[in-house]
Amino acid sequence: MAELGQSRRSFIGTLIALVAGGVFLGKFLAPRPRRTKTLLAVPKGDLPRDGALVYREARIAVMSRGGRVYALNLVCTHLGCTVNVTPAGLICPCHGSEFDSEGRVLKGPADRALERYEVQLVGESYQVQV
Repeated sequence: MAELGQSRRSFIGTLIALVAGGVFLGKFLAPRPRRTKTLLAVPKGDLPRDGALVYREARIAVMSRGGRVYALNLVCTHLGCTVNVTPAGLICPCHGSEFDSEGRVLKGPADRALERYEVQLVGESYQVQV
């Protein structure tokens, strides 16, 4: 019978080391699950149809347009002022940037759209999540 160059004990040890190394590397190379943080909850009945609720302290506007509900960060992308919500759109009082109801820039000096937050209906309230 031909002799193998490796004993059973060294084979099992090598196999265990490979599995442990794979688990160790997998822990660092696998993408981390995204954790969501709820910023605020809005009762479903409080949100006007095709309107907006503005939370000045949180600097967030929860908006309803055409059956869609979304939230916008009211921090101007130019210099960080709090944007005012008007029926015509969103206007920065500091330097005059204007945004549409979707948060897109209509007039500068801001060059980026307002940040949008995910909104989910949980039970009887809308939850704004980051």
